[in-house]
Parts: sequence; C-alpha cells; structure tokens
Amino acid sequence: MKRHINKVAVIGSGIMGSGIACHFANIGVEVLLLDIVPRELNEKEKAKGLSLADKVVRNRLVNDALTGALKSKPSPIYHQNFAKRITTGNLEDDIAKVGGVDWIIEVVVERLDIKKQVFENLEKHRTPGTLITSNTSGIPIQFMSEGRSEDFQKHFCGTHFFNPARYLKLFEIIPGPKTSQDVLDFLNGYGEQFLGKTSVVAKDTPAFIGNRIGIFSIQSLFHAVKELEMTVEEVDKLTGPVIGRPKSATFRTVDVVGLDTLVHVANGIHQNCTEDERHELFQLPDFINTMMENKWLGSKTKQGFYKKVKNDQGKSEILTLDLDTMDYRSKKSAKFATLELTKTVDKVVDRFAILCNGKDKAGTFYRKSFGQLFAYVSHRIPEITDELYKIDDAMKAGFGWEHGPFQIWDAVGLEKGLEFIEAEGQKAADWVHEMKAAGATSFYSVKEGATYCYDIPKKEAA
Repeated sequence: MKRHINKVAVIGSGIMGSGIACHFANIGVEVLLLDIVPRELNEKEKAKGLSLADKVVRNRLVNDALTGALKSKPSPIYHQNFAKRITTGNLEDDIAKVGGVDWIIEVVVERLDIKKQVFENLEKHRTPGTLITSNTSGIPIQFMSEGRSEDFQKHFCGTHFFNPARYLKLFEIIPGPKTSQDVLDFLNGYGEQFLGKTSVVAKDTPAFIGNRIGIFSIQSLFHAVKELEMTVEEVDKLTGPVIGRPKSATFRTVDVVGLDTLVHVANGIHQNCTEDERHELFQLPDFINTMMENKWLGSKTKQGFYKKVKNDQGKSEILTLDLDTMDYRSKKSAKFATLELTKTVDKVVDRFAILCNGKDKAGTFYRKSFGQLFAYVSHRIPEITDELYKIDDAMKAGFGWEHGPFQIWDAVGLEKGLEFIEAEGQKAADWVHEMKAAGATSFYSVKEGATYCYDIPKKEAA
C-alpha cells in the first residue's frame, strides 16, 4: 500500500518527545503530542483555585514540556509559527484521537512495564494498519509487542531518533519479530527523503548500533584518561575537530547530553551484553560514580566535567573538573607537538596516519584509542549488523564523526590498525584476518567513481 504521513501522534513530551514532535512540525506534518495527567496541583494552580479536573491542569505537563522545548537552544523548530502544527493533550482525555493519525511514536520513560501498558491502551484506539513505533534507546523491541495483535506487531518496530532530533542525522530502524518488510522499507525511505536522516536498519541488540559503539568509545576514553595521566582538556583537544568530530569533543558532549543518560545506556550494555569481550569496560570508573552521587550531570545541573562560574572580577569563567582531586580548577591549555604537524593538512582523513605516528602522549593516545576501537567494531559483526558500512554510517550520523571506525582504519592502513590492536592486547575478528589473507588491503574501494564496501559473507568488495 502507498502510505502518506499527514499526522503523527507522539506519546511522551520529554526532551526527546517534544524534539521529535517539533521536527515533524518542521516538515509540515500535523502532530498530536500527549503525556500523562498530573496527580497533584502545583503552587500556582492552588493559588488560582484550580482543580485536577481543569483542562489547563490536566494538560500542564505536556504544555510545560513543549514550551520549554521551544525556548531551548539550539531551537528544535525551524520557525516558531510551525509550533501551531502541534496539538497537545493528555493520555486520558485525548487518547482516542490516535485513531486519526498515520503514525504513533512512543517516547515514554525507559521502562518495559510502562511501555507495554501504554501500547495496550493505544491498541484500543489505534486504527488497524497505522504505523506504531518506539523511540527506545535500548529496550529489546521483541519484548514490547508481546501480547499485542497480529496487525499491531506487523506494523510495529523501533525508530530511534538521536537527541536533538532536528540536528542529529541518525535514524535507527529496529525490526521486531513480526515487522512487515513493507513497513521497514517505508520507514527507511521516509527517514531519508522527508526527515532528512541517515536511515540505518539495525538488529535488535542492546543499544543497537550507534550507542553500542558510541558508548564503548566514550567509556574507553573514561578508562584511558587515568591510565595515560591526561586531563579533561587534553582529551577534548585530541577528540574534537582535529579528527573530524564536534567541537564539544568527548567530555563537553557528555555534559550537553547528560551524564545520567550516558550512564543509563552504559549500565544497560553492561547488564545485557555479558558475552561482550570488552564487558568490563562498560563498568563505570570511580570518578563517574562520584559525579553521579554529587548530581554533577552536566548542563542540566550547571556542572559536570565543566562548570561556568563568576570570577572575582564578575566575569564568567569556565572551570574544569580535576579527575584526581574531584575539585574544579581553572582551565589549562592543551598542546601537543603531534597536533602541530597536522595544521597544514586540510583533509581530516589525511591526518590520521600523522597523528598515529606521533612520538608524544598524543600519538600514544591515538594508537591506544584507535586500536581498541578497531578491535571492538570488528567483533560487532555480525552481532549488531552484517554490513560494516552501517557502523560507519551510524557513527557519522549519530555522533557527528566525519569518518566512521572502518574509514579511519583504512586511513591508517589495515596492517597498522592490526598492530595497534595487538599492542592493546586485543584481537581483531577472524573475518578481518581472512580478508587480509585473501589479498584485500582496505575495507572500502573506489572503482569508476563508485565506492564499494567489503562484503564479509561473500569475501569480496560489493
């Protein structure tokens, strides 16, 4: 059947839900944004003599969330007038309205029991044939649709947007056990054509593709920072624009996203991926546990790895967390001789070999971090995906990397990458050694202007 998305319902108006609602409004789609009804009055409502039966109270949570989202920076919406395309309501008074939408997107709290309750209620009002998806960041899709009708399960899957929904390009699509191929094909095309995303179909594994690799990369840096006696500033200097990643690099990115969000995903991987060969790496280092206890979660709590304060002269100053003392101090400059060698190298892809040959701490850092990353991504095939390019696409679209792990490996050279892996006491997956034995020297190749990727099952570029 030919589908058209004229109206969507977004269930859950938190940061993610409101962001998704705004992005659909951006592309001209009408949105019904629903959330739960408050269970008690706030002080302002009491002062006005309102009751829990008043509509303004019943829609308070959803309206406050949307208002907050529209005021946030960077803005989730192209133009404030587009917010008129969003209608708010609550899950008691307005749930029947989902019967008139083309796509229902669930974005409630990350608890399977609550999600299943929501789906049970939605099915009572959903029109058969309507798309219904979950924006979970890691709960297995297969468990969510248990007990639902055949039509529900056929039209159900995961659709994982990354935050902020307007700006990050990754759109992971995760099939359930009975998801129709037509549904997957439609969502894949819709994500690319209308939402402006890089659509990646992922397997139903913990944290899917983007977060599984992204959280590994961040966790490995969390552990390496102490081992290499580095500062927060030094790591951010080495993991930012110089290697084609956002200015926020590593620690500043965690501050923006929220340390609690990262910890939630890391804990989920640690609990659910017990067979992962790097399972221990997903354990949180002591300084992360201390930050969580102190509620130093980043921008949302006004302090994380960085903290903005007023100095004695009344001017704003950014302080940095010292991971040894756990006290904030003035920022220190981070300089490395190896980085100086790349200043005249415009293309990021041409810098990797130079950086990895560095004789200083920066060179050691790059060889260590890339060696661990290369080994890890090689072992995720076929666990999280059968195609290596999907891992690269996910990291570029979801984490803002200019080059994915396998592209970076190509840049430093297959043989060099294997040396980095072995130096870390790790092993590459067997298929990499088989690829090398067959005479292949890279994961990607260009023929007559077209890029080809090594096909692991066929053992050839495809």
